[in-house]
Amino acid sequence: MVKPSLQDDLYAVIDLGSNSFHMLIAKTVAGSLQTIGRVKRKVRLAAGLDAQMCLSQEAMERGWECLALFAERLQDIPAHQVCIVATATLRLATNAEEFKNRAQEILGHPVNVISGEEEAKTIYQGVAHTSSCSGKQLVIDIGGASTEVVIGEGSHPIHYQSLNMGCVTYLEAYFKDGALSQENYTAAIAAAKNIVEPIAAKYKHTGWDYAAGASGTVQAIQEIMVAQRQDETLTLDKLHDIRQLTVQYSNIDSLQLPGLSEERRLVFVSGLAILIAIFEVLEIEAMGLAGGALREGVLYSMIPELQRKDIRQRTIDSFVTRYHVDHSQGERVACIAKLLATQLASDWHLNETDHALLHSASKLHEVGLLIEYKQYPQHGAYILKNTDMPGFTRQQHLLVTKLVQSHKGDLSANQFESLGAHQQLAICLVRVLRLAVILSMRRKDDVLPQLAINAQGETLILSIDSQWLKQHPLMLSELNQETLYQRNAGWKLTIQQ
Repeated sequence: MVKPSLQDDLYAVIDLGSNSFHMLIAKTVAGSLQTIGRVKRKVRLAAGLDAQMCLSQEAMERGWECLALFAERLQDIPAHQVCIVATATLRLATNAEEFKNRAQEILGHPVNVISGEEEAKTIYQGVAHTSSCSGKQLVIDIGGASTEVVIGEGSHPIHYQSLNMGCVTYLEAYFKDGALSQENYTAAIAAAKNIVEPIAAKYKHTGWDYAAGASGTVQAIQEIMVAQRQDETLTLDKLHDIRQLTVQYSNIDSLQLPGLSEERRLVFVSGLAILIAIFEVLEIEAMGLAGGALREGVLYSMIPELQRKDIRQRTIDSFVTRYHVDHSQGERVACIAKLLATQLASDWHLNETDHALLHSASKLHEVGLLIEYKQYPQHGAYILKNTDMPGFTRQQHLLVTKLVQSHKGDLSANQFESLGAHQQLAICLVRVLRLAVILSMRRKDDVLPQLAINAQGETLILSIDSQWLKQHPLMLSELNQETLYQRNAGWKLTIQQ
């Protein structure tokens, strides 16, 4: 038999979780990572733990059967580029060695049972490497048998704790046989609060600027809210509203909420109860969805060169390289956009994050040109929408995509409605970006006169030298056309000479 050749640019991470087993396969492309494979199997290993913390033979067989599937994909990847981690259930199980030894035989690689603290820190690294947050962030990951709660800043975790509660173990303990009632919820929430309260004072004293959920529970809640045409930010009121919707059903088997996937249904209510307890004890006001977690944290730790670069800049550079974007033109548009946005910052209350998103859209606005010119803004938006963007939250990803899609051509007043609470910001940034694209149309540096711009309510006034405009009639024509585009969208732009 011919031995398969190894693919040196591939990396694999397997996460033996308490609810599901996951395999993530990624490839290094243009200085960044590209996910080329994800395999997930619902194993519910934690459901096999008895009162003495012994794993049942049936649960172990489910796990080994899953790993036999994963093993096929690992044979093409160098051994030092494969990492397998196991979490809470195998930390707790008294017969974990039996499961682990057989798993290693199946996979042909060592299985590392990591501590709760190491799991929490690695989850934070996964979030830090896939999301860009200025200031401190609180990260919550509700697993099958444990919940990790971390506060960090940048790439450094400050407080990290693994708590003994999870959506599978709480399903067994408080929603036995799938029974759904207010009493079951109350008992589960009270139990979770008792576990969270010992860390609450320390976490609230440190504080955070942004809260992110890295678990399937948070993603499932977001999908339900989107189905209800709400924005994607989680609040305690929204969690209680969803709780009330679930108790209309007597049993989890009959639970049918728009947006809730069949795959998530069984452990949804137990995860929701834990999340409500965390929100109440830590007094969380709002939460978004993190871009990565444990698997991404393990993956990035395997590739040191990716840890020494700004995450968002790495993502932009990767797009520029992969899609042959004109770097100089992107930089030119970004500089003009920054000049205009800086002058409007006080009128429009633009902050550093807003400026950074405008910069990103400016650098990437021509990413669709590789396909063809005629509809390149739409092509660019399609590329961005359907590609992972580490360093950007989900909402930031959508906003940058919408800016790229709308940076030239027709406008309508309602095309930013899908951005919810970020609609007004997108309108402000796209008006600036469109002007920057027009003003850089000669694709040369140092050809513009001094520019001044200010806002009077919804009206933008761009002041530019009249003599220069007489010498550049095409530019004047484009600016006048832009006043019509913006007027059609219900905004007023005045070119003052």
